[in-house]
Amino acid sequence: MKFDTLIIGGGLAGLTCGIRLQKNGVKCAIVSTGQSALHFSSGSFDLLNELADGTKVDNPVAAADKISANHPYAKLGNNFAYYVREAKQQFLDCGIEVNGDAEHNHLRITPMGTLKPTWLTFSDFTPLSSANDIAGKKILVVNMAGFLDFNTKFVADSFEKYGAECRISSINLPELERLRISPTEMRSTNIARVLENEKTLEALILELTGKISGFDIVALPAVFGLSSAASVKKLKESLDIPVWLIPTMPPSVPGIRAQQQLRRSFEELGGVYMLGDTVVKAGFSGNKVQAVYSVNHGDISFVAENFILASGSYFSNGLVAQPDSVIEPVFGSDVDFTPGRDSWYDKAFFNKQNYMTFGVATDDKLRIKIKGDAQRNLFAIGSVLSGSNTIHEGCGAGISMLTALYVADNLIKG
Repeated sequence: MKFDTLIIGGGLAGLTCGIRLQKNGVKCAIVSTGQSALHFSSGSFDLLNELADGTKVDNPVAAADKISANHPYAKLGNNFAYYVREAKQQFLDCGIEVNGDAEHNHLRITPMGTLKPTWLTFSDFTPLSSANDIAGKKILVVNMAGFLDFNTKFVADSFEKYGAECRISSINLPELERLRISPTEMRSTNIARVLENEKTLEALILELTGKISGFDIVALPAVFGLSSAASVKKLKESLDIPVWLIPTMPPSVPGIRAQQQLRRSFEELGGVYMLGDTVVKAGFSGNKVQAVYSVNHGDISFVAENFILASGSYFSNGLVAQPDSVIEPVFGSDVDFTPGRDSWYDKAFFNKQNYMTFGVATDDKLRIKIKGDAQRNLFAIGSVLSGSNTIHEGCGAGISMLTALYVADNLIKG
């Protein structure tokens, strides 16, 4: 099988890159092992919340020139602001409605009801400017009876710490009884499928209408709109007070919807998306990749002019930690890491963890290095890259999208 470009990894980075390439006439295939991190999304996309030294960032565009020289953003040169705009526009072009801008981080509500800064947020959710948006409000926090992945008490307690007055309630719809027979079935995606039935959604809205009198806001788990945002819009338009949807524990309904929309856009542009296969090895000629091989296709190779590694970090086995090293298992790429396993982590779980900065070594074009030599047609994008602590710095989604667009444009320009 031959393509212009083969992308390994079908998450946010891989799809962003693939869509950009297909739009510009570059024939792409994506090989994806399984679910992407979007399935676990809290509903927002971080660009830059902190610098490496812990300095808080309110304006990511203004702070971009303060990042360290080995950070993936540094390899974008002067194009940071440009790719930020392009990333948001690509979401909108794919029918994914997001709010936010890169010159002022807003606050998002987490599954625990706390507030965290972010860049873009799905339109399902309500972006806040400060905790003052919660203070003094009377908020009804409502759950679906038997749904365990949304903790109403945690959410209400957090809101009350910000100065709100909260009451907790639940809704019991007959249509959800089948799911409640087994707790394993009472998951956000299954609830969302039930609520896509128009009559069931109307019954829910009627129940809510009888509960919200005297409240300023009603907060609900984000279990609406698995296939489209239509049910979210109808819910919000039907009630007389603002509806705040709160992210649930995974899986994420709006995250899955976004993944589906990105994949749909890629395939509509002519891209080939192969789900459920894993690339395991590559063949080289000098410092150029000739072909790669996957589990499902055995000796049948994937041949391409260019190859892009978007395999993610440890969670998706894009990186594998061994007793005394960290490896990239497909190409044997050089990996930046510090020797001595004890230096990799801090025993205090919530402290900055050094291993998060480890990743594939690249040149300024994000071409992967192997034994110190940049490979002519092998690139890396997203969280497999070294040089950033995506959790500590709050930059994971930004790195995925911006590096994907940067590499795509370099290939388009030739």
